[in-house]
Amino acid sequence: MAEHWDLVVIGAGSGGLAASKRAAAHGARVALIEGDRVGGTCVIRGCVPKKLLVYGSAYRETLANAASFGWELREVRCHPAKLLASVRAEVDRLDALHVGFLEKAGVELMRGFAHFEDPHHLLVAGAGGEQRIEAERILIAVGGRPRRPLIPGAELAWVSDDLFLQEDLPASVLIVGAGFIACEFACILVGLGVQVTQLVRRDHLLAGFDRELSDAVREGMEELGVELLFGLEPMRIDGQPGDLTVVDSAGGSHPAAAVLMATGRDPNTQSLQLQVAGVHQEGARIPVDADQRTNVPHIYAVGDVTDRINLTPVAIDEGRAFADSVFGGKPRRTDHRLVASAVFSQPELASVGLSEEEAKRLHGESAIRVHRARFRSLALALPKRGPRCLLKLVVEAASDRVLGAHMVGEHSAEIIQMAAIALGMGATKADFDRTMGLHPSVAEEFVTMG
Repeated sequence: MAEHWDLVVIGAGSGGLAASKRAAAHGARVALIEGDRVGGTCVIRGCVPKKLLVYGSAYRETLANAASFGWELREVRCHPAKLLASVRAEVDRLDALHVGFLEKAGVELMRGFAHFEDPHHLLVAGAGGEQRIEAERILIAVGGRPRRPLIPGAELAWVSDDLFLQEDLPASVLIVGAGFIACEFACILVGLGVQVTQLVRRDHLLAGFDRELSDAVREGMEELGVELLFGLEPMRIDGQPGDLTVVDSAGGSHPAAAVLMATGRDPNTQSLQLQVAGVHQEGARIPVDADQRTNVPHIYAVGDVTDRINLTPVAIDEGRAFADSVFGGKPRRTDHRLVASAVFSQPELASVGLSEEEAKRLHGESAIRVHRARFRSLALALPKRGPRCLLKLVVEAASDRVLGAHMVGEHSAEIIQMAAIALGMGATKADFDRTMGLHPSVAEEFVTMG
């Protein structure tokens, strides 16, 4: 006889953890199924370890600028192997921490990989064999996985997951892609002393972000030492690990010790056997309504598996909103309309609201005013080198309402997080203008620009 649960959550990533703990707090009997470590993409192989690598790699520029501030440095060496080991140790610590949080919350953690037997039953394959469980409600929160292009030799390349497993870094890496994962890893690797070439299919980086901002990131990345090649796609990879050659769509050859495919991610649904439960899919993604419900009334999905806004805070809020609505008697929905995002490239990019291009498309070019400030921050005034900051406000002319706030430069994400509050409250350009600046700071330009 199958064990019965009020809620079974498949996947212990950000959304699954948030939903399971909140549902348990509301009194539900909850089981959480995970076949890997606890924490999901963000904690194990994404945001957290990546940001630690960003911090580690940024020391190259800090040390290069030190002499301008009177610091005499003699021999300085980078040991990527030590950094990688330290990052893995921190991930292990966080994994254990999240397991402890589940225990305190009263959530049963089941180790194994689940698939549907029918709409209310799951089979969980773990170390002790296969277990059959029954659930009143099921939440799918299995996240995404890196996409590997279907080209000859693709199996020779890394995907983003693989980079975190490396004991050390090679002398050179060719990166395929132009999104935030590609750009972030390009800057990380260059900062850690790796020669980096980045192959970009389009004529610009970071599609979907404000074009002026993406151009500013490109300028900074090239100054950092990333070789960017535009209008090219990989056609095949030859050689063997440690000695690879990527042949591009123009017939060019690019040797590198390693190749990183950063060409997007897909919902991780391939092994769930969703068709057995009658859950509708669009490709690999699971479409849901505003209450996170699939076409099967008692089966829900949150996070990257729905392929809407694939960000950790969104998955967490979706998970909590689901639990509050279904088990807490407090119906609410996640608001996807104004979500801030960041690219932890070097220079950093952060954005909330409409880009200049989106605003003009939606409202008309004559209905939009754009205010911007471009300058080298005080932190780089003495070295007289390094990327310039770009701060930008997109404003609706008729109402004076700020539709978008965007920034490239130091502390962009920290600054835009606060700007997001203002935009969410409907702030106007006049509201920004009458706010006293905090001097000297980069952020003050948002309230002093003409």
